[in-house]
Amino acid sequence: MSLATRADVEVTVINVANDMVAGWDIDLPNGITSETKLMEDLSFESIDVVQFAVAIEQAVERKGLPFEKLFMKEGEYVDDVELREVSDFLCKELGVH
Repeated sequence: MSLATRADVEVTVINVANDMVAGWDIDLPNGITSETKLMEDLSFESIDVVQFAVAIEQAVERKGLPFEKLFMKEGEYVDDVELREVSDFLCKELGVH
């Protein structure tokens, strides 16, 4: 998959999130956007976060991304993550501007 721009990365992240919650009973009036939060808005559990990380790696065709940088701060798990933060993380890790 070609991820040449930040917009490409954002679309990929949103598509992965949409695929993960397909069939879940989630009511988001504006759908999933870059402001959507994994835990608060999508009701992700810890296993869902792991599956999401794996799905992201598959979508961007890159294994071993350091997701701990995204989901942990100072040795503690973060309370929540917006899809925008996932896109920021991926852009930095993949060298997309």
